[in-house]
Amino acid sequence: MKNPKERIVILALFLILIFVFYATVIFSATDFSLSAKAAVLYEPVTDNFLYTKNANVRLPMASTTKIMTALVALEESDLNEEIRVADEAIGIEGSSLYLKRGEILSMKELLYGLMLRSANDAAAAIAYAVSGGIDEFADKMNEKARSLGLTDTHFTNPHGLDDEEHYTTARELALISAAALKNQTFKEIVSSKKTTITNKDGEARLVVNHNKLLNLYDGAIGVKTGFTKRCGRCLVGAAEKDGLTFITVTINAPDDWRDHMTLFDYGYSLLEMRHLARVGEFRYDIPVLDSISEFVTVKNTESLDIIMQKEAGEVKANVKLSRYLAAPINENDILGKVIFTIDGKYLGEVDLVAETGAKSSKNKGLFSIFK
Repeated sequence: MKNPKERIVILALFLILIFVFYATVIFSATDFSLSAKAAVLYEPVTDNFLYTKNANVRLPMASTTKIMTALVALEESDLNEEIRVADEAIGIEGSSLYLKRGEILSMKELLYGLMLRSANDAAAAIAYAVSGGIDEFADKMNEKARSLGLTDTHFTNPHGLDDEEHYTTARELALISAAALKNQTFKEIVSSKKTTITNKDGEARLVVNHNKLLNLYDGAIGVKTGFTKRCGRCLVGAAEKDGLTFITVTINAPDDWRDHMTLFDYGYSLLEMRHLARVGEFRYDIPVLDSISEFVTVKNTESLDIIMQKEAGEVKANVKLSRYLAAPINENDILGKVIFTIDGKYLGEVDLVAETGAKSSKNKGLFSIFK
């Protein structure tokens, strides 16, 4: 029986074909302009970029760097680990938690400071705690980038302060963000509007998220702001509504908040999540031959959802199931399926599974059920 992730892959492949067919229509319908030098609108389940602008141009990324910093830290450390702030992390320029020498915080508290306040000293503290140094941690960031298949991204530090060899593209920054959002702790952190972090001595800091999208756009769940004079305003956004998630990236965008809301609106105007089958929605009582049980109930035990264009048309459900069944039947046997199509093209399917078993009867002939 296919698991839900396998079904999503199948549906994603179908949607890719749909996008190829409708690509001209989609992009010719774009009637807006953005302030950003580079931008993308990305749908991660189907791995589709619905809008791109200079998406493959290598550019500096400022503090959106910290998305990868957080992802590496989450994969390489324990959230509850107590971190003594390294001397080298004190007084880093730019946004700061104003950490003190020898101060102790948990990794989770440092991550909140990193992602909400965009604290460069927190980034350095994390780097020293995880890898013993900035360069060593940057190596881990680059190793992670390679594992994601990225070829136009390179890190030299965990905070995003200017460096000629520190760069990414709008496309690859979206892919980094998609990978990070799969981590539930990361998602919880970047979607928080504010929190209080407390060090081991009981000293508390209120940290407020710099990401105004969380207040400006219904469904916004992150992700990260960034700015230096060289980079301009950088922003990675994410929104989640009705089961559909979009990731937006702008680099060097004077009007970034508006750019992102425009991209989100565009994405939600194009696509929707359709619920083709909810658990138990397809349920049938089928006669059983040569059994003490007259009927066996079959039903779908899995749901099936698909991301589709809003104008994609009507989905048809074709039930493939015998009119009669023969014993013996075991509980959870797959006895049929429901196949979903649109315009004759395969979308996906759900299995019809026996709710209970049916044993053979030695006292009944094959057609005794009709007596």
